[in-house]
Parts: sequence; C-alpha cells; structure tokens
Amino acid sequence: MTFDVAHHLGAVLRTVSSLEVEGKPARAVTLGRAYATTLEDLWDALTSPARLSRWFMPVTGDLKLHGRYQLEGNAGGEIIACEPPKHLSLTWEFGGDKSWVEVWLSSEGTGQTRLKLTHTAHLSEHWKEYGPGATGIGWELSLLGLELHVTQPTEPKIDEAAFAASRDGKAIITGSGEAWAQAVIEIGEDPEASVATARRTIAFYTGIPEGET
Repeated sequence: MTFDVAHHLGAVLRTVSSLEVEGKPARAVTLGRAYATTLEDLWDALTSPARLSRWFMPVTGDLKLHGRYQLEGNAGGEIIACEPPKHLSLTWEFGGDKSWVEVWLSSEGTGQTRLKLTHTAHLSEHWKEYGPGATGIGWELSLLGLELHVTQPTEPKIDEAAFAASRDGKAIITGSGEAWAQAVIEIGEDPEASVATARRTIAFYTGIPEGET
C-alpha cells in the first residue's frame, strides 16, 4: 500500500503551548484532523475495545468514568471525563510518569468529524532531548492509523514497524518531526535547539542515525 505523504502531513494541524499543571511547568502538544465519518462512528472507533485493537492497540480494564484502563504493552491510567460522543479525558501513566490526554470531537456538518487531541506533560529531560515530536509523531502515526481504519474498516491493521521502515513511513515521520519543530519555534523556543531535538526524534522513529538519509 502506498500513501499520499503530502496529503497526510497536510491533514494534521499541530500546535504546542506552554502552561502549568499541578504547579509545575508543562507543555501541551495538540493535533487536529478531520475524518470522513459521523460523530458517533468516530467516537465508537475511539472507545470500542474491539475497534481500538484494529487501529491502535488492545485495551483492557474498567472502561467507564473513573475506571482504569490498560493498553497492551503501553500506558494505563484513569478515565477522568467521558461525555459521549464528544469528549474523553484520561491520565497517561507509563514508566513511572503521569501525563494527560484529552480528546474532543465535533461535527463539521459536511459529512466530516474533527478530532482534536491534546497530550500534556510536565517539562522534563525527555522534552529537552526530544521536544514535542516525541509525543507528536507517535500520535500522528496513530491518527493516520485511525484514518485508514475509518476509510477501509475491513482492512487489517498496518504493521507499524514495517511502515516506519518503509519509504512512505520515513517520509511521514520526517515531515512530521520537522513540522513539530516549527510548531515549538512558533511559541518562542530556540530554533537551533528545536531543530536538533527534531532530528534526534526522527532518528529514533526511523532507526536512521542523525545526518543520514
């Protein structure tokens, strides 16, 4: 399968904001993307365990307000807000760290539904090393998976490792990383440092050492 790299990169709106959470400095990474489906269908794709495993990853737990969820081999946390079919908020707990994910859905009245996802985390050495792309690229690849699921619901989930190693995958990861560098530069962070963190993040996702193509 081939991808329209320019289309998928252009479909995502990216912003970074600076704020405080629980009295500590934090950064919020926000992505937006429109999907050619109904509000109810997109909500179902985001919250149904059967569908989540077809584009994201398997999930278990007490999947209701104030219940705890666990993604297979990844983060877990508490569902802190659930307002079908428009709003979901949860903690994202992994490796001893806690961050926060919030999703909003809105109908655009043209047969499309817009998704806005914000992932907020305290500033850390990880941010200084990898910047917003560490979070942004990962979610961007997931939102691409959601797009493929919505438009081709009977197709199997793509192999993430194989896709990241492919020409199209590397192009999407590189374009995403560069766009996240620009997004954080726009809020006043050092351009040279921001580009350097993006290069490190792109190298991590693609497996290509910095400076190589």
